[in-house]
Amino acid sequence: MVLEVEYAGSDIERYVPTGSLSFDLEALKGPHGNERDTYSLSNVAAKLLKTDSALYRLECQLPATMFVKENRGAVRIPFIMGMHARVGIEVYLHELNVPGRLRNLSIGGCMVDIDLADSISMGVDKEVPGVTLEFPNGDSFFAEGIIRHIRPFGNQGYAAVGIQFLNLSTAQTEALFHYVNESEREAAYRTGTNDKMLYHSPLFIPGTKEKKIQQREAQERDKRSRQSPMERGVMDVSHQLQVGLMYMNTRQQFPAEIFYDCVDTLRYLVGQDRKTFLYALAFLRDEPDWVRHAVQVAGQLVDMLLTRDPHDPRVREAVLGALLHTLGKPMLISAELPTLKVNMTPVQKAILSGHVTVLYRKFSELGWEPSPTCRDVIENANERLDGSGYPAGKREEQLSELVRLVSVIKAINKLLHARNGEPPRPPLDAYRRIHESDTVYDKTVLVEYIQIYGLYPIGSLAKFSGGFLAWVMDINGKGMPSQVSVVKNLRFPDTNINSVINQNDLSQIGKLEGIVNPSDYGVKVLKI
Repeated sequence: MVLEVEYAGSDIERYVPTGSLSFDLEALKGPHGNERDTYSLSNVAAKLLKTDSALYRLECQLPATMFVKENRGAVRIPFIMGMHARVGIEVYLHELNVPGRLRNLSIGGCMVDIDLADSISMGVDKEVPGVTLEFPNGDSFFAEGIIRHIRPFGNQGYAAVGIQFLNLSTAQTEALFHYVNESEREAAYRTGTNDKMLYHSPLFIPGTKEKKIQQREAQERDKRSRQSPMERGVMDVSHQLQVGLMYMNTRQQFPAEIFYDCVDTLRYLVGQDRKTFLYALAFLRDEPDWVRHAVQVAGQLVDMLLTRDPHDPRVREAVLGALLHTLGKPMLISAELPTLKVNMTPVQKAILSGHVTVLYRKFSELGWEPSPTCRDVIENANERLDGSGYPAGKREEQLSELVRLVSVIKAINKLLHARNGEPPRPPLDAYRRIHESDTVYDKTVLVEYIQIYGLYPIGSLAKFSGGFLAWVMDINGKGMPSQVSVVKNLRFPDTNINSVINQNDLSQIGKLEGIVNPSDYGVKVLKI
């Protein structure tokens, strides 16, 4: 297999240090291209040839068989061509169970494909109390395990976790041999490598429970419309931010290139089409809160700084600070704080308030020093003019004009989204809450924010008197919606709509009643 690689750096050789290469093949299929098929290749012999200034040719010698022998001598069976089994990884006993899909299996362990957002709770050499494999026919296997590696998987927001099984009893070992043999048989049948395999393994014939799950998943995929290039670009930033965190935690390196690329991408997208960019930011709604908050705040910060001054030299470092600011939160995941998704106890909130300190400790470990502008945003974004903020309780005279801007953007963003059991507020309520907090925030910044984004911001979900729900795509000079994407008619709640309506036709869906919470109506963004 020959691969053509475009790479502008001068150190491409570090990816093939021993003359071999490991990579994932990922195919998107299905009517909407939202079903994934993946296959991992390890230690493939590769020869690197330079063909142009930034163009390389990789000549790879594929292995003779898809069944790879591991270092421990066991055969590793890849789950390909539609083979699948569900996995539950119990990260903290009785506290946190992460779902995933089985990607390969051997007597020694397995590789599991999980959501990138769930990878924050895992680390290399972390022992996990339980790994449960559930096959389509309902059979299941349970064992203790230890995480041996974790890395990004494909390009759609997933991670691959390599788990070694531990403390197997004789009965567990016998069961595992059976499941590995059946998986090998199924792979041989699906690929046609063994003419004697005429039927599916019973293990992979879906039972009633699996059929219902598959049907529900298919319906969810069908609801999801294709993402626009702008939405894909914003989502990629969110994924890359999580990949950067993974590198910091598992590879002990600060991936500056990844983070700066996120910053540059946001700036580029704003420049391409500002209003389409603001609309795309809303589609991070179902990403982890710390990621969504970071990218949306950074996105609006780019927008407001460039609106003020297109040539502001602080933009790049300020936006980097906004992206990195929340990175300390997932670093605090532990048995005491097993997840960031739940309503937190006072003790857990106190732990979380140390996220900036934890982040700086990590920077120190990795030998990275932020610029003065970047540091200003990271350190002071949660400070308040009246000294009620954290971590240092700084007051008005100690806070820069940049920090005053960031703090207003952050505060409004928090109020517009559900947080610790509190439902999201409509924009008008959020603005009123900030205004009524007297000396906490800079009111001139609040006025500027409202002038730019209005009472019905792009990306919010509007309800109309005709019973229609629609995403606001554009607003006119008076701040009223001038273009919307209708997604639901509440008279037919089980039916989804995808229809863009411009200002001249808005009367067809009734009068604007206000901004509503998407989760109240089951409106959500689905992931591939």
